[in-house]
Amino acid sequence: MNTPGSGTDGPGSSFLFELDDFLPYRLSLLTNTVSAGIARSYRDQHQISVIEWRIMAVLGRYPGLTAKEIGERTAMDKVAISRAVKTLVERGLLERVTDPEDRRRMHLQLSPGPGQNLLEEVIPLAQAYEQQLLATLTPKEQGVLSNLLTKLQQKAANLTPPI
Repeated sequence: MNTPGSGTDGPGSSFLFELDDFLPYRLSLLTNTVSAGIARSYRDQHQISVIEWRIMAVLGRYPGLTAKEIGERTAMDKVAISRAVKTLVERGLLERVTDPEDRRRMHLQLSPGPGQNLLEEVIPLAQAYEQQLLATLTPKEQGVLSNLLTKLQQKAANLTPPI
């Protein structure tokens, strides 16, 4: 008899795992597909990566966060954030500001010229992509999707994985 995870599960086994119906897989696939689609425009026009764009977008909305706070807000890998921040600072798109109360702590912000300008150019591209994507849904479906995503995010943030 096959047991889940034994490696012998097949079409005739009693254990069947439909990956294509597995919600985490479907959400990941959708996220990656949307991110890749939206990234083409800002990568080609502005030479920034998905992670760099996310950092800039977050700092555009919440200036002064630390790299750690960006990680908490975006659930992105801290090493990837660190590399992207380094690149953005080197390109003059971000600035590090030392916390006057804790000199070890560095706050991040978009640079007043190049960083702000790039974000202002990229946001309309991202919004246009979003509108094209959402156009497949009715306004009512868009509202339902938004509510469902909020509920799932809240539940996932508080869910304890099975042991």
